[in-house]
Amino acid sequence: MTPFSPLAEGGEPESADPTDPADRADRRAGDTRGLVRMRRRRRRAALLGLVALGATVAGVALVRSDDGPSVPASAGVSRAHAFGAGEEAPPTAYPTSGSGRFVAADGRSPVRGYGGPLRRYRVAVEEGTGQDADLFADTVDEALADRRSWIASGELRVQRVPEAAAADFTVYLATPATSERMCAEGGLMTEGYTSCRLPGQVIINLARWMDSVPDYGAPLAVYRTYVVNHEVGHEFGEEHQACPGPGVPAPVMQQQTYALDGCVANAWPYVDGVRHEGPLVPGV
Repeated sequence: MTPFSPLAEGGEPESADPTDPADRADRRAGDTRGLVRMRRRRRRAALLGLVALGATVAGVALVRSDDGPSVPASAGVSRAHAFGAGEEAPPTAYPTSGSGRFVAADGRSPVRGYGGPLRRYRVAVEEGTGQDADLFADTVDEALADRRSWIASGELRVQRVPEAAAADFTVYLATPATSERMCAEGGLMTEGYTSCRLPGQVIINLARWMDSVPDYGAPLAVYRTYVVNHEVGHEFGEEHQACPGPGVPAPVMQQQTYALDGCVANAWPYVDGVRHEGPLVPGV
């Protein structure tokens, strides 16, 4: 596997096209409503951080991330936490910034789906994240090949390929700093917190991949499947949706990273064989 930089590959990343409805949807990653929630979380975290100020563990300062409890960490490193009953994450540290160089997964998957055009995708992981590109690719493959995913429409098929030239889009796993920089190249402000999609690029934030989000109410594996289907959904032209009612599954195009708004965490576009949707969120 040969390392590469997405910023130097074939003009990637492309800037979002303001006249394209799909690209207008992409800008919703930085919507005001979501950022207000995020900033409130940060204010709460700052207040709690004052309580822990000055505490040390084995000579290492206690720090609090925006999305998790206080944990021992060195500069530029966070601890991974899984959210959800019965699931515990190993105490594995991961970097918050990286080189910006990526390694693509080898091999290709079978063609998945029942009809319609074939969308080919590549999978790549930033160097130094501690994440294996092939294992990340397996998780992405499982999400997109599932009968509850986008192929259930019968109107598209998917296949993972290793070659950049053969891929319609690439799914990246990037550190918070790198993902923020890549998203900003297309005009999306994520503050290093959310994932995003640009034309031909699905950019998954490593922190969200490792930590999920507070109060998600489902295991880490559910959040990972959600974030893949949500951002790839944007690549397929889907727009953001709202929670349709208290206690029902959240639409996969709801911004579940910010809040569930009374809905229940859900990773799939199709629930019980039927496309599950909520009201479109205009201008977000």
